[in-house]
Amino acid sequence: MLSHERVWAAIDALAERNSLSASGLAKRAGLDSTAFNKSKRRSSDGRPRWPSTESLAKIIDATNSSLDDFFALIEEKSTLATQRPLQPQKSIVPLIGFAQAGTGGFFDDAGFPSGQGWDLIELPAAAGEGAYALQVHGDSMLPLYRDGDMLVVQPNAPVRKGDRVVVKTVSGEVMAKVLDRRTPAVIELVSLNPDHPHRKLAAGDIEWVARIVWASQ
Repeated sequence: MLSHERVWAAIDALAERNSLSASGLAKRAGLDSTAFNKSKRRSSDGRPRWPSTESLAKIIDATNSSLDDFFALIEEKSTLATQRPLQPQKSIVPLIGFAQAGTGGFFDDAGFPSGQGWDLIELPAAAGEGAYALQVHGDSMLPLYRDGDMLVVQPNAPVRKGDRVVVKTVSGEVMAKVLDRRTPAVIELVSLNPDHPHRKLAAGDIEWVARIVWASQ
């Protein structure tokens, strides 16, 4: 019998069989790179979301598989974990530069990656669902972050005073700062580079705030 869990598990297994992450499989099939994220598999009220028949057809075609192959994965997935040795966890996450991030169309209203134009990068450790990477350009974040560093951002991670965060304003500006104070009316941010000013912004000017959880330093 088809079940929500086994269909999604088969998609993950198809990706693994082709040495891809779920995001990599989606991108190879010409879909949004976040289409198969675990956060997309249930609605906000917890109801299961099923992959569309169109998306299934695209990933089957993109991996030179057949419908029979996919159904076989649905049947076999329950035993795959016992047949394969555990591998060190890695993650492939969407990647974009800070300059691109501010141009629009790359994030949804909650700060999760969306749309096209993302690259992919492999991280040496597991990342949370919905995580993505921003590449630093220039010296505005010295001495903490250098040109070329990758900042891994987790949109749904709790944010507290003292956390390093990425902030996107409604005008499209994207910046990495340290959260100093946040109230219903304002947010105060400390610059990573002492040569750059601190920022105090009205809450209504902020589109989203997301915590930096890791950096490739």
